[in-house]
Amino acid sequence: MIVLNFAHPITEEQRTQIEALTGQTIERVVDIPSQIDVQHPLAPQVVAMADAAGLSPAEWQTLPILVNPPSLNFSAAALLAELHGRMGYFPPIVRLRPVQGSVPPRFEVAEIVDLQRIRERARAWRSAPPEG
Repeated sequence: MIVLNFAHPITEEQRTQIEALTGQTIERVVDIPSQIDVQHPLAPQVVAMADAAGLSPAEWQTLPILVNPPSLNFSAAALLAELHGRMGYFPPIVRLRPVQGSVPPRFEVAEIVDLQRIRERARAWRSAPPEG
């Protein structure tokens, strides 16, 4: 599996947690800067972030990819739209959380979020929303 990391560096502990949660070995982590210039349009900056992964069109569509999204909400949203276009589906993402009481602050992997599954459930809702 390839982890596209658009956030802080992934620690060995987090890497082990990701492998345990996914049941897959991380073949490589691609660290991609996600700092944006808020004075310039977002879309071209997000395209540049995705391009920085260095993947071919075939690789985007066939490799097992996990994404650690940027922390900035609008960057993350735009990047996920860009990646969906390249991949043909929403990639799973890593959700980190602070380790309680840790000094200095540390983060652990809380879960792997299956965005495509969330999308598919929402599509089903359009035809038969739950009552209540």
